[in-house]
Amino acid sequence: MSSAPDSATAATPPHNQDGAPTRVPLAIEDWLTVTIMALLALITFANVLVRYFTNASFAWTEEVSVFLMIVLAMVAGSAAVARNRHIRIEFFADAGPASRQRALARFGAVMVALLFGLIAVLSARVLWDDVQYGETSPGIGVPQWWYTMWLPILSVAIMGRAIGLLLRGGRAAAESDALPTSPAARIEERAP
Repeated sequence: MSSAPDSATAATPPHNQDGAPTRVPLAIEDWLTVTIMALLALITFANVLVRYFTNASFAWTEEVSVFLMIVLAMVAGSAAVARNRHIRIEFFADAGPASRQRALARFGAVMVALLFGLIAVLSARVLWDDVQYGETSPGIGVPQWWYTMWLPILSVAIMGRAIGLLLRGGRAAAESDALPTSPAARIEERAP
């Protein structure tokens, strides 16, 4: 049967892949990614079946699929920032002393936070225009703001993840000079 978790594990916050604790569970992005991918597969499969058997298609599937793909990209971007796996040139990011690596990691987190803060502000203006002028979507005619409201929300989420990364002090691996600095060296060290 199940046993109650001990107090040490119950109070431990989730960790990112670098080992630094996070306050907001990383499973949020993981479950959203799985759910969105399942919805995309289901919608596309249903449209293919209907088109194959009836020579007609659901008009709404393309519009909803494009929306879900944009949300998927933003959610995956949030997961990448939270896990400190966003794109970088490893030759520069992983080379040099640990203090330089930490400084570059912090600089990267600040730039990501600023970029997505700017995207949040600008997309909020687009959202306001959609609401103010009553824009409707071209495919199914629902209010356009149903789609555009998610861009500022998810941009703020990514900005929050970048700020969290900055507050955790950048990459935990860069805090120790004893750890290998390049991904290839880390893989070689783990090999039997």
